[in-house]
Amino acid sequence: MTDKELVEGCIREDRYYQRMLWERYSKKLMALCMRYCQNQEEAEDALMEAFVKIYDHLPNFRFQSSLETWMRRVCVNISINKLRARKQIFTDISESEYEIGYDDFSFDRLGVNQLMKLVQSLPEGYRMVFSLFAIEGYSHKEISETLGIDEGTSRSQLAKARKALQNMLYKLEGGQV
Repeated sequence: MTDKELVEGCIREDRYYQRMLWERYSKKLMALCMRYCQNQEEAEDALMEAFVKIYDHLPNFRFQSSLETWMRRVCVNISINKLRARKQIFTDISESEYEIGYDDFSFDRLGVNQLMKLVQSLPEGYRMVFSLFAIEGYSHKEISETLGIDEGTSRSQLAKARKALQNMLYKLEGGQV
């Protein structure tokens, strides 16, 4: 079934097509929400809100981008709004506050799941900017507009996130920071 057929079925409010849309994209979008939200419950809440918004706005979707790209944007925006509601997401931290521990873990076996755990362990501001820039491909200008921050803050948070991740990876190798 094509995305166009899925969209047309969802616009008709056909439960079968709505379920198919959910089954095709919910796991990917949940992983996306987890990158921005504080915990699984908040990510699940963001995902549910996103799907409600997606279903409501599908009649306006014109396939100028892929359906998945559009749905990802909806999820990112809702997740960011949840972060904004908590305030104070851009803070400075000491190196000891972003340490993460793994026992009996070899650097050469670092996989996607472990890397995502490292990213998830970053402070919210670092994690949000890093995810938007490095994973979603936003520019610093887009990040600044989306988050309502200066481009310089975006660049600074990205640099700090990269440094924090480098320190974590170095520790995983058994090095000392």
